[in-house]
Amino acid sequence: MRFKIGYRTLKTALGTAVSIIIAQYLGFTNFASAGILTILCIKVTKRKSLRASWDRILACVFAMCFSTVFFEGIAYHPLVIGLMLLFFIPTVVMAGARDGVVSSSVIILHIYSAGKVTTGLLLNELGIVLIGIGVALIMNLYMPSVDTRLEQYRQQVEENFKNIFREIARFIRQGDSGWTGEELPKTARLIEKAKSLALQDVENHFLQGENLYYQYFKIREKQFDIIERVLPSITSIPNNIEQGEMVADFIELLSKGINPGNTVLYHLEKLYRMRTEFVNMELPRTRGEFEARAALLHFVNEMERFLLLKRSFKGLKRQEKSESKKEPGSKLRRKTGW
Repeated sequence: MRFKIGYRTLKTALGTAVSIIIAQYLGFTNFASAGILTILCIKVTKRKSLRASWDRILACVFAMCFSTVFFEGIAYHPLVIGLMLLFFIPTVVMAGARDGVVSSSVIILHIYSAGKVTTGLLLNELGIVLIGIGVALIMNLYMPSVDTRLEQYRQQVEENFKNIFREIARFIRQGDSGWTGEELPKTARLIEKAKSLALQDVENHFLQGENLYYQYFKIREKQFDIIERVLPSITSIPNNIEQGEMVADFIELLSKGINPGNTVLYHLEKLYRMRTEFVNMELPRTRGEFEARAALLHFVNEMERFLLLKRSFKGLKRQEKSESKKEPGSKLRRKTGW
């Protein structure tokens, strides 16, 4: 098993050491608690880290207020701690700072151990809280870019889409092609992983509402649902009818145009022309031919929905720009891409 240290682990280790050093250098008592707060506040994303920090600050302020009232008003006794927690925990939960209960309990025990509430003690606890949480927020300002991983997921999903459409075209032409269908579960897993990663990236940008990659993979997910829905109807199409060959040609053309571009007009036009040709063809003579044409028409209608899903997508502009620099033909692919 390979030993691996992630960036979050590194930030946690470094941040904990830094917060303890600062608290100790400034002369705070119980300075090690600053390190505990840093550990608790370094999260996977910036938004989660900010939320965790706010919860702990709020809960710690409540803890100091409750401790002053209960300890000074009643007594410094373990039973008083239990009594106070009966009121303190529901209050913190109702205030929406549930995650701060544990860290604020440390503040309560500090005040209990001191045996007397003073201004200096409260300022000491507040200083520890601000140092521990402040260092965590500073450490979490850096979040590595996930664009490379998202781009890899995009390429893998698109390659699987191409393979699926090629296999559909082959089946329409030849019948059973021996396809295992392994791309189907792989694609479902890839899309789910990519959506989670893209959503994580959104939470690392405070002013960003939604990630283009997240939009892209949501559309791919809906398109993939259509693919899974039409696959059973493909099996009922015989490979000896003229319309089947036309559909197979269209599917092959579709597979070659898969990219993150933002227009579908080219393929929609091809699809509408093909549908018009179907209407102008001679009516089916047998029940079998009628059922085959009905299955083909159903498939064509689903492919129209498949293409229209992509129409509202603005496109992954960064990827388009990089492709246009690399390959002279990429502009045409974007024009005809879906």
